[in-house]
Amino acid sequence: MKEKLLDLLACPACGGDILMPYVGKYEDKEIIEAVLSCKKCSREYKVERGVPRFANLDKIEQDKAETAENFGWQWNHFTQEDEKYNDQFLGWLQPVKSDFFEGKLVLEGGCGKGRHTALAAHWGAKEVVGIDLSSAVESAFPATRHLSNAHIVQADIFKLPFKRKFDYAFSVGVLHHTPDPKGAFISLASKVKKGGHISAWIYGAENNEWITRFVDPIRTGFTSKISQPTLLQLSKLPTLGVYLSTKLVYRPLNSMAKPVAKHLFYNEYLNHLGTFGWREQHNIVFDHLVAPTAFYISKPDFETWWKEIEAENVEITWHNQNSWCGFGKIK
Repeated sequence: MKEKLLDLLACPACGGDILMPYVGKYEDKEIIEAVLSCKKCSREYKVERGVPRFANLDKIEQDKAETAENFGWQWNHFTQEDEKYNDQFLGWLQPVKSDFFEGKLVLEGGCGKGRHTALAAHWGAKEVVGIDLSSAVESAFPATRHLSNAHIVQADIFKLPFKRKFDYAFSVGVLHHTPDPKGAFISLASKVKKGGHISAWIYGAENNEWITRFVDPIRTGFTSKISQPTLLQLSKLPTLGVYLSTKLVYRPLNSMAKPVAKHLFYNEYLNHLGTFGWREQHNIVFDHLVAPTAFYISKPDFETWWKEIEAENVEITWHNQNSWCGFGKIK
């Protein structure tokens, strides 16, 4: 934890200012071990292994704890980097471009292994704070600690420990894995100051009926309940099918016979998936099978989220014909 993060922190219970009465260990300008205290209600929070801890997984709802456990394991295993992450990230944030981050205070709702936190920092954010409920923070912190403008915090997206100071907040692929996606979105938006902006990328209900009908029962009844190391091995079989079809069918046909390719099942997304190698495709398949909770949200429902926060200049974009990107301004 960098000391300047204190300027952004607020008690998630009462909203009071956060003080740091005790520091146990410094390391390369990072506070590794410390105690944080609320000036108003005197609640205490710890900094452990460089990460402020505002969430206790032993004391949260079961569905949140299960999701945090499964995704935490995932992001501590799939720690690879890929040069295509830049374009992929901007695809999820459209119409936002990389220069949009310049000079802004940025909040990321659900940072996983910290890859997007790092990109926001590299793209010139004044400060970027990535939060995650899971043990993924154990990977995100070492991946970003060398960046002077990047911070990682373990927190519940429904109880964010921040003041309303942020210029921009975004959440990519996280809201639909919470018990209340709209509620999580509203909570994230509440930390963006007036005139700031927010982005969200979520699974779409449209064109994903086959997932909700055939894949979801397997995910909820079996794959999300078995051990993650076991699922890691089992998920290699469907990954093999996806990998071979994207590399041998979807990518070649989209390159040489686009009029034919556009009639293929799930073409837009599987052609995009074909740009990645085996490990990233395995990560994506594992991601779809490991989640205890997953919602697929229709465009009309997604539109109500933006009305709820009274956003203006809202742009909602259909992405890869299976998901929705949203961007708007906080009044």
